[in-house]
Amino acid sequence: MLELIRAGGWLMWPILGCSVMAMAIVLERSWALRRGRVAPPRLLHEVLAHIRAEPIDTAYLDSLRNNSPLGEILATGLSNRHAGREAMKESIEDVGRHVIADLERFLNTLGTIAEVSPLLGLLGTTFGMIKIFNVISSAGVGNPALMSDGISIALITTAAGLSVAIPSLLCHRYLQAHVGDLVLTMEKQALRLVDAIHNEEPAQETGP
Repeated sequence: MLELIRAGGWLMWPILGCSVMAMAIVLERSWALRRGRVAPPRLLHEVLAHIRAEPIDTAYLDSLRNNSPLGEILATGLSNRHAGREAMKESIEDVGRHVIADLERFLNTLGTIAEVSPLLGLLGTTFGMIKIFNVISSAGVGNPALMSDGISIALITTAAGLSVAIPSLLCHRYLQAHVGDLVLTMEKQALRLVDAIHNEEPAQETGP
């Protein structure tokens, strides 16, 4: 590995830096975007059961906000349940935008790495070709060994850049699709809460 890095020249270091950053982002987002953490499947059912049986107080809303991103959205809706259906939906949409921004954190960076890595490889190829032509202009083509450094830079940096870019792009697309699926799930759950609140008017409510 170290021999390949040396043969690829100084551009191998930023490419390696991109690979480390990409791996860290993929691992962190994979952990942070677990469905059970973002949108627990039975959370809405538990919330509806609670508001039909017990008062909605500040302590419960705070606990719900800290439960998960979906809990934060549901708690915001419950806090505005007396303001009317449209106002409740607007408050949910407002907090939803912040939740989505948090879910998408670092994904733009991962996408940038997927785009920049092959360009770094191409830059390495260009430097390698320049080195080859410098050797040819000074020593001719009679000794291919003199051109080996330039060839190594050209080939190794290109391969390294693509090796970072391809998995980064695939992971970026997957995580984006996963976030979209989570957002759709939370939107459906929030709308079900709005319908339940304004169609059933749960008993035993107190102010937040």
